[in-house]
Amino acid sequence: MPRADFYLIAKERFREEPLLLVCELARKAYDANLWTLVLARDADQAEALDEMLWDMGDDAYIPHQIAGDEEDALTPVLIATPDIDAAMRPLVINLRDGAVEGSFERVLEVVPADDSAREPLRERWKQYKARGLDLKKFDM
Repeated sequence: MPRADFYLIAKERFREEPLLLVCELARKAYDANLWTLVLARDADQAEALDEMLWDMGDDAYIPHQIAGDEEDALTPVLIATPDIDAAMRPLVINLRDGAVEGSFERVLEVVPADDSAREPLRERWKQYKARGLDLKKFDM
């Protein structure tokens, strides 16, 4: 059964830089050999994530790129902007406003610390539940 995991940002370092949590989730996925699609909100966010994934420390090399060329299929962590129609992967990290459609094994939703941003995610939780996904919540 597909699963949706909601990661609620609580720790100070993630409050200051939510994309850091995304990088850590991508690293865990890569370490577990899970091919990952990150759905970035826009090109700026995709660029920021790309930069941060290069800068994860000497012991953490995460093969990744922003989607859009023939290397996409060979890259374990793919960052897609809304204008790119990237193929689904077993693991999807969703940073966009809507629920993820399509076929995947697991979707990770990163929930911002501020309450105003959490309301749309409550709606998304209901959508995934209605689709029969197994739901889990983690405080990060």
